[in-house]
Amino acid sequence: MFDWDDLRIFLGAARGRSLGAAAQRLGIDTATVGRRVARLETALKSTLFVRSSTGLQLTAAGAQLFDIALDAEQAMETAARVTRPDLVAGTVRISTAEGFGSAVLAPALPQLAAARPGLRVELAAHAGFLSPSRREVDMAITLSPPDAQRLVVEPLTGYQLALYGAPGYLDRAGRPATVGDLSGLQIVGYIDDLLYASELRYLDEVSPGLTATLASSSIQAQREMIAAAGGVGVLPCFLAAGLERVLPEVLIERRFWLSTHREVHDTARMRVVRAWLRDLVEARRRDLRPC
Repeated sequence: MFDWDDLRIFLGAARGRSLGAAAQRLGIDTATVGRRVARLETALKSTLFVRSSTGLQLTAAGAQLFDIALDAEQAMETAARVTRPDLVAGTVRISTAEGFGSAVLAPALPQLAAARPGLRVELAAHAGFLSPSRREVDMAITLSPPDAQRLVVEPLTGYQLALYGAPGYLDRAGRPATVGDLSGLQIVGYIDDLLYASELRYLDEVSPGLTATLASSSIQAQREMIAAAGGVGVLPCFLAAGLERVLPEVLIERRFWLSTHREVHDTARMRVVRAWLRDLVEARRRDLRPC
């Protein structure tokens, strides 16, 4: 038989995909994580991870144990709520798109923390999303509704994107009067083969075949390129402060979806964070959908 707490350490390593990331999340040192995972492997007589250039990868046995461990973790969380079901405490990790996370969620999080001192929120805001179905995160805000039976999925908010440029660049290069005029300007956009969602193919919607002269996998980096007179590009309207909109007829609509793991969907901390998110997007409605 193995130590049940080693299963918790194993889950942290599987989610973090590295011993260091697991140690940071669990509040212990890296050597302890490695030692506990090794002890679990010895007890189970199985190799659970292989190490690669991208970090820890689950073996077939590790993947099977991971699914079992998720159920065990949920059972422990349910047991902990028996005596204090309405306690708003613990960690909520949210995965979201980089721009929305940095421009909308991050500035509002200190107010939530002040109102709920027992709550810890971890914001994973970057290109690509972590999965609540595998409990890498507790919540995910995505560009399309994920299809997983373990998840409760609901629409969060619509938002708009448009074409923007820096006033100085447009003074120098000229303001386009039609979509066809964009061929004479530098275009800023995503790197095609690094797109993690089809919803990010904005340039094809503006004009089929339009390609970026300057490209990045980061929407924040694209915004900085545009602000530094690097060209014209599609940005979420909530990221475009200080920039000039061009071609008003170009308006792209998208929607964010909120998903949570079914087993923790109705916990007190998740209810509080979901309510906070809904209040926040309502308060920022004019930024999200200005047109």
